[in-house]
Amino acid sequence: MVVSISDLNKDNAAALQVGRFTVYKESVSPYNGYTDDPRLGSTYHQHSSTVNVLNQPFTTEPQSNELVMVPLENRSSPTQESPSPHPVLYLNARQHHRRPSIYSTLDQVPHYAFYANTAAPGKLKKSRPSLNVLRYAIDESERVPPGGSEGSFPQETPDKPSDEEANVGNKPKSQPVRFGWVKGVMIRCMLNIWGVILYLRLPWITAQAGIGLTWVIILLSSLVTAITGLSISAISTNGKVKAGGTYFLISRSLGPELGGSIGLIFAFANAVAVAMHTVGFSETVRDLIIEYSGGPIVDPINDIRIIGVITVVVLLGVCMAGMEWESKAQILFFVVILISFVNYFVGTVIPATEEKQSKGFFNYKADLFLSNMVPGWRGEDGSFFGMFSIFFPSATGILAGANISGDLKDPAVAIPRGTLMAIFWTTVSYLAISATIGSCMVRDASASLNDTLLSNETADCEGQACSYGWNFTECYRAGDCSQGLLNNYQTLSMVSGFGPLVTAGIFSATLSSALACLVSAPKVFQCLCRDNLYPLIGVFGKGYGKNNEPMWGYVLTFFIAVAFILIAELNVIAPIISNFFLCSYALINFSCFHASVTNSPGWRPSFRYYSRWTALFGAIISLVIMFLLTWWAALIALGIVVFLLGYVTYKKPDINWGSSMQAGTYNLALSYSVSLTGVEDHVKNFRPQCLILTGPPNFRPALVDFVGTFTKNIGLMICGNIIMGEGKNVQQEERTSAEVKWLNKRKIRSFYTSLSGDNLRDGARSLMQATGLGKLKPNTLFMGFKGDWQEDLPQNMDDYIGTIHDAFDINYGVCLLRLTEGLDVSTKMKAHVNPAFEDHEGTETEEKAENDSTETIVDEQVSSIFQAKQGKKTIDLYWISDDGGLTLLIPYLLTRKKRWRQCRVRVFIIGHQDTVEEERKEMLSLLSQFRLDFHDVVVIIDSEQAPLSENMKRFEDSTAPYRLNDGLRDEATVRELRKDCPWMISDREMEQLKQKSERKIRLNEIIQENSPEAALILVSLPVANKDFCPSALYMAWLDALSHNLRCPTVLIRGNQQSVLTFYCQ
Repeated sequence: MVVSISDLNKDNAAALQVGRFTVYKESVSPYNGYTDDPRLGSTYHQHSSTVNVLNQPFTTEPQSNELVMVPLENRSSPTQESPSPHPVLYLNARQHHRRPSIYSTLDQVPHYAFYANTAAPGKLKKSRPSLNVLRYAIDESERVPPGGSEGSFPQETPDKPSDEEANVGNKPKSQPVRFGWVKGVMIRCMLNIWGVILYLRLPWITAQAGIGLTWVIILLSSLVTAITGLSISAISTNGKVKAGGTYFLISRSLGPELGGSIGLIFAFANAVAVAMHTVGFSETVRDLIIEYSGGPIVDPINDIRIIGVITVVVLLGVCMAGMEWESKAQILFFVVILISFVNYFVGTVIPATEEKQSKGFFNYKADLFLSNMVPGWRGEDGSFFGMFSIFFPSATGILAGANISGDLKDPAVAIPRGTLMAIFWTTVSYLAISATIGSCMVRDASASLNDTLLSNETADCEGQACSYGWNFTECYRAGDCSQGLLNNYQTLSMVSGFGPLVTAGIFSATLSSALACLVSAPKVFQCLCRDNLYPLIGVFGKGYGKNNEPMWGYVLTFFIAVAFILIAELNVIAPIISNFFLCSYALINFSCFHASVTNSPGWRPSFRYYSRWTALFGAIISLVIMFLLTWWAALIALGIVVFLLGYVTYKKPDINWGSSMQAGTYNLALSYSVSLTGVEDHVKNFRPQCLILTGPPNFRPALVDFVGTFTKNIGLMICGNIIMGEGKNVQQEERTSAEVKWLNKRKIRSFYTSLSGDNLRDGARSLMQATGLGKLKPNTLFMGFKGDWQEDLPQNMDDYIGTIHDAFDINYGVCLLRLTEGLDVSTKMKAHVNPAFEDHEGTETEEKAENDSTETIVDEQVSSIFQAKQGKKTIDLYWISDDGGLTLLIPYLLTRKKRWRQCRVRVFIIGHQDTVEEERKEMLSLLSQFRLDFHDVVVIIDSEQAPLSENMKRFEDSTAPYRLNDGLRDEATVRELRKDCPWMISDREMEQLKQKSERKIRLNEIIQENSPEAALILVSLPVANKDFCPSALYMAWLDALSHNLRCPTVLIRGNQQSVLTFYCQ
């Protein structure tokens, strides 16, 4: 909500517009409840605009002056014709039972609407009054907030309306269909679990693995899905769940990086699952055609393809008809499946006919149960994990309800309850069918009525059927048995009391599962597309109709399903999607574990029956099973996840979902920061941790780029902005966010902080003392050189030099960067620069526009000299004074970077004519012991010569405006003369420090002579006695030392403590 103040009419009653309402000050009776106000209209429009108020102060006297809110559309002052209303603070306040706080009529008691991101259909989004409204709207003494011009309030950022708020105020013509936990989740999950595997592969798996191992496979699958169900329940009850299902749960928990990758994989797996269930349906139809027509349409494989494509086209039409039709179809399928189950169990107790016995069915037999308890592996897939890989996709339907979370009435209730109930009942049904079918049928049968066994012919008979009067030895030995658990996928249909009912159950199970997957995949993919994590997929995020149906997503899923239907082999398709679903389950469980272990206050799921350790176990077991099933498919799945994760990590989407990864990062940072406090500093671990006085970082990109080059992945970097003048009390949140985005876009690893101060020195002192956390605090101050010191106010120059002295007082190192063209580029951006930071370009101080958009700041990426490769130039280091080694360390760190790697470092030292070679060897030895690859050492022997007269005259001219011209008077007189101008230079000081001044000027001549083409020059920063060297003279020294150098120059001085060592401990 944006709030500001302006004058309307000094003669009228005071009025304040707050959000959508106008607050009037008028005489009314004391508040005694909510009454109708004739000024309240029936329709309101959301506004985030300015607020109008008179200079007449507000008051809170209860009997005479009360605040009344009326709609924005009715902003006219109350007239005598309107009855005096009681205070009405919000639209529909009476209906919502909204009451003001006892503290103020503007203040509000807690309410759900203040925390909701969206508004109910047809109603406005409510918001609590901001601090500015509470502080300034009723404060009689502060009509104009500090730092703001008269008639203005500090600005706040309006909340962006969500998608659900787009049509606020206009009630939709038709409400979307919403489902409860039974119809929306439990039935949908059970139908998806009771798929093609139940009817067509469970008897075969029982024959291969035996009843015992089949139960292990079922229970292991159920264990994974049950743990995942508990994790889903916890995640889905930790806040409001919207559309997007599994992708929404993972992405909002673990962040967009993992969420985006698993969202794509899960949507693809569901699309492939459509093909798996459709192929299962097609197999049954093909078998029926062969049975009743005597042969296939084309051939067995192409029949599956033809039937499958036709089927998925019909299913696509049902989906596009809308969720309501799809839900009705699912209920019909559910009823048919239940009837088929009853029909099957009835069939197992009906005495077997001779025809059924010839096919291997003998009703319940104890010895048959024991015989089928052990495995009977056959074929290439005859192994435990081979059977597990085929069975496991049947358990993956637990996410069918979560995948349509956007179509549920209350996802937080429906998902846990429906998912866990579905897992329980389907597990029971799988166990029951496996045990019963294994107790009724033999593994091999011939279906020939002539294979009956005479009582005296048992000698050569093999197999359990011999005990029941049948001899299937011939087909068993030949391997061409056509019936039995191992040979007929349609066993359940044969065993049942009425075969067509089981066939109808197969149709219902396969079609319902295919339909559920055909709905799930586009719904998940639609949410992913709307988050704009990946390019070129935005069209699939568009929704149509009252249920926001992803029509283009349905079409994409259709083509993927058709592509896999053409494989036409169920045992090939099933293992493909097992790894994708297991990968999804692993991440869901890890999401729950990670959210729990980070101890984030925001992790408060209302579902309590979960454990972080069971979630971790579920994640680990899912990964283990992935590799045990098909190791190469597991590697492919994980490779895809890593690739997609890397892409999103590189792209860095501008979204913030409050993920557990953020909470984990905070925990790690906090833990390591605290642990660092117990570690003693050691010279071997010294890192330059720089506080840079940049002002807004985008104003001085060269300074930011230079420091960012050698601190990246090495040391701490903090950009500091000291806000001075009238705007120092204005809120800077929006500006801070823009500056951080500018740094991130420039790929600068830096913090940004702003601080209010009366002047540069006070602000910088506060920054140096308060910035940092424990051992993560700056030890080096970086500033731009003040090139306009002669044109600027002397006080600003004095503050600049005082900042250098303060840095030394706080034991900081100091570095000053000077460029010939200057550092400040704010004139190019038509923006304001703080006067104390101005350099020699002479930028005039003007009030910076506060309404500069974030996009403008971020897009202002002015290039600098430090962004280019430096080539084979030199870095010239004038190590005039030993400062502990910081002067050597900075160029060494620079040469480790790609852009500076080819540069050669030259070290210049001051020496004497007689000992040039000894001093050079001594320095080379020291550099060698420091393990620095610097081999060029130059000894300067003419530093004590007198400077050129023209350079000396230029220096004297620069100091002339700051001379007292006191004629060598005594110190008491001098102190009195510069009582208000402490930066002034007395004649005595000028004379006493003349030799030092000449040496600075002479050194500048030497630098110009030796380093005309250097990539960078570093010169030891002279340290002046602040009690005996006026700031103007010190500033003149710094100017003389770096004057007329055509390449970037750094005046550098450590804190006189060693930062380099040649010892190993």
